[in-house]
This record gives sequence, C-alpha cells and structure tokens, in this order.
Amino acid sequence: MDQLTTQELVTKLLYLLSIVFFIFGLKDLGSPKTARRGNLFASLGMLIAVVVTLFHQDIISYTWIIVGLVGGGLLGGVAARTVKMTDMPQMVAIFNGFGGGASTLVALAEYYHLMDESALVAGGQTEITIAISIIIGTITFFGSVVAFTKLQGLVRGAPIVFPFHNGMNGLFILATVVIAVLGVITPMNPIYFYIVLAMMALLGVTMVIPIGGADMPVVISLLNSFSGLAASATGFVLMNEVLIVSGALVGAAGLILTFLMCDAMNRSLYNVLFGAVGTDGGGGGGPQDKNVTAYTATDAMVLLENANKVIIVPGYGLAVAQAQHVLQEMVELLQETGVKVMFGIHPVAGRMPGHMNVLLAEANTPYDLLMDLDEINDEFQSADVALVVGANDVTNPAARTETESPIYGMPILNVDQAERVMIIKRSLSPGFAGVDNPLFYEDKTMMLFGDAKKMVTNIVSLLKEA
Repeated sequence: MDQLTTQELVTKLLYLLSIVFFIFGLKDLGSPKTARRGNLFASLGMLIAVVVTLFHQDIISYTWIIVGLVGGGLLGGVAARTVKMTDMPQMVAIFNGFGGGASTLVALAEYYHLMDESALVAGGQTEITIAISIIIGTITFFGSVVAFTKLQGLVRGAPIVFPFHNGMNGLFILATVVIAVLGVITPMNPIYFYIVLAMMALLGVTMVIPIGGADMPVVISLLNSFSGLAASATGFVLMNEVLIVSGALVGAAGLILTFLMCDAMNRSLYNVLFGAVGTDGGGGGGPQDKNVTAYTATDAMVLLENANKVIIVPGYGLAVAQAQHVLQEMVELLQETGVKVMFGIHPVAGRMPGHMNVLLAEANTPYDLLMDLDEINDEFQSADVALVVGANDVTNPAARTETESPIYGMPILNVDQAERVMIIKRSLSPGFAGVDNPLFYEDKTMMLFGDAKKMVTNIVSLLKEA
C-alpha cells in the first residue's frame, strides 16, 4: 500500500471533517427547530471541501474556477433576491437539474481526459462509473427541466401521455443498459456514450411529462435524489471521497423523502411515475349543479374572535397570494385574545417537499405551532374552527370514501371534524388532482371567495377594530 504524503493525509482528514459536518447538517435539517443550524453545518462542510479541493495539486489553472465562482455567485445572488417564494419549487427543480447536468459534464470530461492519456480500460471500473454518471446525470437534468417548465406554466401542468408511453419508456431503459455495456467494453469508441446520453435526455422528458401537479412534490424529491446519486457516481469517476459520500447522503435522503411522501399519499412510486394523475392545477370551473353560500370577512372575524381553538391548514393558494405574513399577524391578534391557534401541515402540501414549513418560517411563525398530519388530526375534533387557506386535495373527504377517486386512500387532514370549517379560495375549482371537494357544500362550511391575502388582510383589519 502506497504511503500517503503529508498533504494527502491532511486533505483526507479535512474531507472527513467536511463529511462529518454534512452528516450533522442533514440530521439537523430533519426538524424545523434545528434547520437553520443544519444549513450552517452543511454550508461549513461544503466550504471546507471546496477550499481543500482548490489546493489540490492537479489543478493547473484557477482562471476558469474564478470565472465560475464569480458567475455562479452573481447568478445565485440575483436568484436569491429576486425569485419569489411561490417560484421556489421551480428554482429547486432547476437546481436539481444543474446538479445532474454538472455530473454528466464532469464524467464526459474525465472520459476524454483518460482517452487522451490512452488510459481507458475495457470493462474497467472507471468506465462503468462514467456510464452510470452519464445515465443518472442526464435523466436528472432533462427531467428537472421538464419539471421546471411545468411548474413555471411554460407547458401544461396536467399529465401529457401518448400511446404506448410506459412501454416505450421501458424499452428506452433496456436499450440504454445494453448500449452502455457496449460503451464500457469498447471505451475507445465514444459513439455508445453519445447514444446513451441522447436516450437518457429523451427518457428524462418522457418520464416527467405524464406527471400531474399533485405529484410534483414527489417528483422533485426523486430528482433531488437522482442528482445526489449522479454526484456520487461522479465521485467514483474522480475517486473523490467527499463527493462520493455527500452525493450518497443527498441520494439516500431524497429517496427516503420520496417514499415518505408516497406513503403520505398512500400511493406507490410506480403509480406516481406512471399513473398520470392530476390537472393543470386549480384550473377549470367547478361543478355547475351545486350552490354554496359566500360568506364575508366580517362573518369570518366574528367566528374567529369567539373561538377557543383554531387550526389553520395552509396550501399552495397561500403561497400564490403571498399571504403568510398577514396570516401570521392574524395569528398573533387571535392569540392576544386568548384563542389557541395551531397549524396543520400535510406532507405533500404545496409544490415541493417542506414548502409550507419554509413559507411560514419566512413569516416567523413559531415552529411549535406547526404540526404534522399525525400530530394534528386528533385535534380537529376539539377545534371550533378549521381555517383552510388555499388547500384542496389534502382536505378532501372523498379520499376516504370514493373508491374511484384518484386520491382514494390518501391520508388527509380531518378538517371536516372541526365544529366549523372556513375555506378561503378563489373559486370552487378542483385542486391539482382534478377532484371536486364535497367539503365545500357541507352545512358547516363557510366559503370565503377571493384572493387569500386580501381576505386575510380584511379579517385582520376587522379584528383590530373589534
């Protein structure tokens, strides 16, 4: 075994230290209370890894590294200051894609580097990892681009399916495996890797376009996992320990989150990817043969002011309206009058994992008010008011009873068990799953039609005057 030089030993020890920070960061990100500290740990770990890598002796020129740092820093800074909270899912989706695309480019660069050095080996370990990195990285990039365009409204958010869609995807996967094997055993012929890249680009598109808006949080989580696995594969290509471990951590965490979210919807990952469930999201008209009574902000204020316990259920409509700050103001006003206020957060509420937690954290909503589905569901029975702000599918009682419904079996927030239900919504249109919500028409339900921010602002004004 070769003896390590002092510099190599120090490098490996610092890489190990950065990995430790990644693990502690990931652990702290598991709770809203420790998430900020987790981000700090993970950032520190990444800083150490980057600085150590920059001192690596194999780096010939720092010119392009500096260009990348300045360009990437500027783009990141502008995005952080200008991207709206409602557009965060799109940004996360495209960032996942950047991770996958970067892994593919690094793997190709190493492939050509080894070709120039005449160091490619038929069936070699590095050639296998190059193929894996290209496969996962490319599908991640193109799948994420499609997710971004769907979330941004550039293409239809509803499932787009064509004949023999799933069968064609299956053939793509089988053909890719065969061609990748040919590329590995004949590495001096780059045509096989180009074919693999092209097929994975096509598969990335055809895999994501059939997925509707209701399933988008799961897809974003899955693509996040893919980006980590692609980075880990690229780590094996470069034999870089910190990239292998950090990529594996991201891949494993994303995969665990993906399956947790599938469990939260009581659906399999196969059904999410190939079920083609959903609509454009909130579009279209509501049922034409049913009527509901529209209530006002004054009606809402009277009911809230006289309640003892209020549970708020936030949804994507809250994010669209940017109503989180005024909602928090309403919470504080109610608490000053002795009303107990809690938030019920469904695991798939919003359009990306943890969307509602991030949104409410921006408004400085105390973490101890935020409760997960399992924690909050028994509380609805003793609640005077369940206030639903822009959520639909996650409160739909049809999930319990209508066996033909695409959301049948999905655990929901039991808002219908509260004494009164108050729903702020622009119209009676269905949510992302495209399913009408019978809760709208129950006698105990008060429909407050309008923009969430304007409606809550009106309620806050009335509470201040009372």
